[in-house]
Amino acid sequence: MEKFEKLSGIAAPMPMINIDTDMIIPKQFLKTIKRSGLGVNLFDEMRYDADGKEIPDFVLNKPAYRNAEILVAGDNFGCGSSREHAPWAIKDFGIRCVIAPSFADIFYNNCFKNGILPVPLPQDQVDILMEEAQKGANARIEVDLVSQTITTSDGTTIAFEVDAFKKHCLLEGLDDIGLTMEKASAIDAFEGNLSVSRPWV
Repeated sequence: MEKFEKLSGIAAPMPMINIDTDMIIPKQFLKTIKRSGLGVNLFDEMRYDADGKEIPDFVLNKPAYRNAEILVAGDNFGCGSSREHAPWAIKDFGIRCVIAPSFADIFYNNCFKNGILPVPLPQDQVDILMEEAQKGANARIEVDLVSQTITTSDGTTIAFEVDAFKKHCLLEGLDDIGLTMEKASAIDAFEGNLSVSRPWV
């Protein structure tokens, strides 16, 4: 998993509440078990019309936000079903950080397992970042996981909280498999001892 330490990028504003996982990646795209290739279908039903053409007014179709790496959204982001394809699609599009007043628990935890930093903040602070995001390519937001701060283009700094273990995993690029592999030597030693003490297993 790609490490997350510091990110400086364009933030896309999506001031909608209750953006659920079916809006993030509709059910017809859940057949794949690959984590790549879903970015093109991120927010599919809002990005494209019935003929598959881009809807110009949708934020990620606007030239200023096509390369957005940060998403500033409304309350209860990632609600709905627990599909892990949702963070896969967000990451594959290129977004590494989502900022919102609150997140659905399963989506929130899935983000950390896929190299995405979800940042819950009070509404007044989200409003500041939403206004900043509306400046488009003229403003870049910096997210520093080490110092746990978000800095706007005019120097305004907002501190955020993050669980120490989840922070460690992102900084080191450790998903569940990576965490297991950190114990590889202990696992090898256990299996070696087991083969000696219980050769019939």
